[in-house]
Amino acid sequence: MKKTTPSVEFSLAIEQAWQQQLPLLKLFEIANQLSQNGHDPLAAVLYQTWLKRNRTTHDHLVLFNLGVMLFSQNDMDGALEAYCRALQLAPGFLQPRFNLGLVYERLGHSDSAVAQWLRIESMANADEPEQRSMLILALNNLGRHYEDIGRYGEALAALTKSLRLQPQQPDAIHHWVFLRAKQCLWPVYEPLGLLDEATERAHTSALAMISLSEDPEAQLAAAQHYVKSKVNTQVKRLAPARGYNHPKLRIAYCSSDFCAHPVAMLTVELLELHDREHFEIYAFDWSREDGSQLRQRVIEGVDHFERIHSLSDEAAARLIREREIDILIDLQGQTLGARANMLAYRPAPIQITYLGLPATTGLPFIDYVIADRFLIPEDAKGYYTEKPLYLPDIYQSSDRQRLVGRIPSREECGLPQDAFVFCAFNNNYKFTPAVFGAWMRILKQVEGSVLWLLEDNLWAKENLRREALAQGISRDRLIFASRVVPADYLARFAVADLFLDTFPFNAGTTANDALWMGLPLLTMSGKTFASRMAGALLTAAGLDELVTYDLPAYEAKAIHTAVVQGEIERLKAKLAHEKEHGVVFDMPRFVRNLEAEYRRLASV
Repeated sequence: MKKTTPSVEFSLAIEQAWQQQLPLLKLFEIANQLSQNGHDPLAAVLYQTWLKRNRTTHDHLVLFNLGVMLFSQNDMDGALEAYCRALQLAPGFLQPRFNLGLVYERLGHSDSAVAQWLRIESMANADEPEQRSMLILALNNLGRHYEDIGRYGEALAALTKSLRLQPQQPDAIHHWVFLRAKQCLWPVYEPLGLLDEATERAHTSALAMISLSEDPEAQLAAAQHYVKSKVNTQVKRLAPARGYNHPKLRIAYCSSDFCAHPVAMLTVELLELHDREHFEIYAFDWSREDGSQLRQRVIEGVDHFERIHSLSDEAAARLIREREIDILIDLQGQTLGARANMLAYRPAPIQITYLGLPATTGLPFIDYVIADRFLIPEDAKGYYTEKPLYLPDIYQSSDRQRLVGRIPSREECGLPQDAFVFCAFNNNYKFTPAVFGAWMRILKQVEGSVLWLLEDNLWAKENLRREALAQGISRDRLIFASRVVPADYLARFAVADLFLDTFPFNAGTTANDALWMGLPLLTMSGKTFASRMAGALLTAAGLDELVTYDLPAYEAKAIHTAVVQGEIERLKAKLAHEKEHGVVFDMPRFVRNLEAEYRRLASV
């Protein structure tokens, strides 16, 4: 916001407040003007001066406004004091109680934040319009906060209450849908009060839609709905239409996942291997500072690492433009932490999406998506707002330096020694009733076999066990692995016999990890990007025999692989040869292919 110079009126207002001559309404009027002109600190000073010298029956309103000003200036301690004083004067005043929860959350006091919002739930009268609105806000924040800290059951309960009070809440709906998917609470779509299934589908997020629908048209519609409702496309373009004719092409990658995250795991060696004679590599970063070795590799793997977490979208875009970036690669798409409104300014002449969202972004200012011809066939191009940038071998980068821990024994993993071990280490929200049903039928046909799953959350674990029992599979044939550090997670793949992929949202980084560790992976491919990721890897590795296109074939191949003597050994031998001699893990070759495309785009 552009700031204007404070007028003489402010000085006069301070003097009047000190002399107890500034009426309450005039106080609010002047403070609001200051705030609108970008002077929140001066508005806070005015409120503080007034409170020091005046006493009325409405002091709690002034304290609330002061808390808002201080919060906007990131003065959490000051905001905390202001809101607490307001509540001492007016315990039933819901607005400062709601904001106090936000302060506690910002300070990292989760239980205190939750306590404030739960107090509003117990106090608010849903029949009174203003209190009903505050109740819905409190429930939505409970849902958001519970989801952030992994308390999915409580998050779903809070959002369910909110949507019963007000069904038409697009943001609450898309979180409610995704929470059901995360808990394997099937069917994911089900009527809730006045909220029907059609409305739930219409407001499903692009990321959730990938796991819930194999329809590329539905995924495109979800992405475009996001753009229409969340992205400001009416901003001025910053970059020229063509590049800058630098001696070295300036390539920039931007992400909130340059930390211990799958995106960084797949891209770190790519950053390191770029040809510095012809390319200058930038990273624009708003990731969490997790202190991981992976993050340090990313930082050291680029020529210029720029933190933009504290910048507005416009300011960040202007910084990118100032650096005269020729090609900007967004590693985010519409995933958590995305900054689509930064990209809307077109800070680079060429803008590309890669890896973050395995679907079309729907963003009109993204020009290309990095792909291969299996991943996005020619007849599927119409479902993408981006133009496919086809690489000759494989679309997915990799990391040959990933650390692998000690290979555990089956006993250490809680697995039977002599059983055939199917594993499915994808996130549980990728599981669908159809594929899970196929897994249960496979277990029935392979005597004594077990299914080894990632313990994503307790709610999913219990729901999956209950569903298995309903399909005639005892609970003990589903074995859950707790989360461990990446090196130990990789080591687990060496213990299993066959990886069973999910559909319509395949394994991505997980498929790469499985193949790197020599574990054969069986997938099913469909029409969408997300349903063809594992198939693209297997095809490039010469293992297209493990790519199926319907559930009967998927089940038959899994059973055949498990019961035919020597079959697993044969597949593992092919994988071992691919790792040493094939294209999937040949990163120098991959980087040369990608750089050739960058040069071609820059020369057009």
